[in-house]
Amino acid sequence: MEQIPITRQGYEALRKELENLKKVLRPQTIKAIEEARSHGDLSENAEYHAAKERQSFLEGRINELEYKLSRAHVIDPGSSNKRDVAVFASTVRLENLDTGEAVEYQLVGPDESDISQGRISITSPLGREILGKKLGDEIVVSAPAGKRSYELIDIF
Repeated sequence: MEQIPITRQGYEALRKELENLKKVLRPQTIKAIEEARSHGDLSENAEYHAAKERQSFLEGRINELEYKLSRAHVIDPGSSNKRDVAVFASTVRLENLDTGEAVEYQLVGPDESDISQGRISITSPLGREILGKKLGDEIVVSAPAGKRSYELIDIF
């Protein structure tokens, strides 16, 4: 069974989403289907078809979340005192060697990556290059606009 690495925060977010789907949205959708059914002819009932489509989407998302949570391997960023090597859940500061601009990213699993929040997936090209690097190491990533070079300047 393949384990999916995830931070405690990411695990809790998925768990809360699953709970909301099961306890709030699923009952609302069932009620909408029942109400639409009461309007008569189902073949021309747009409300009924929309509610059934929503139910299908919800059940698919519930199954997906249950799968992910059952295979989740929660990694606590505070459990490792290693600050000399970039590992899963580390936050790193990189300096762009061309512009001198510094950026910070936390290395997370694919389900919790959000570049606007400074979280990048360990499966992304940049994330893969950062993993295992030490302070002062150069990181080169091929991007659509060409190669970009960074220096790993901090791990926390």
